[in-house]
Amino acid sequence: MSDQDHSSAYSEGAFWDKVKRFAKKAGSGVLEPALKMYYSAQDTNTPAWAKATIIGALGYFISPIDAIPDITPFIGYTDDFGVLVGALAAVANHVTDEHKALATEKLKQWFS
Repeated sequence: MSDQDHSSAYSEGAFWDKVKRFAKKAGSGVLEPALKMYYSAQDTNTPAWAKATIIGALGYFISPIDAIPDITPFIGYTDDFGVLVGALAAVANHVTDEHKALATEKLKQWFS
């Protein structure tokens, strides 16, 4: 599946559905970069190229077709984590303190 295919797999509803179904299994370490980028993508100040990068990474996270299937115990989310962290590094200058705070708050709601 190409980056373009992963971007087309992204939708806000599919993102939240995946996060809600697999939050505990994926863990906060995987969800933190996903949430930071989600909130950055929602921001009108984030440039189009950064949003495209984010949507591609979140599309990969959502997609049931992975390099390592998410149902694989212990390592199922390592590929997702790698893609998310790589994308986050590429768009880091566009992830604001507000985006980080929103992600942290959401993680506290789910994991506290």
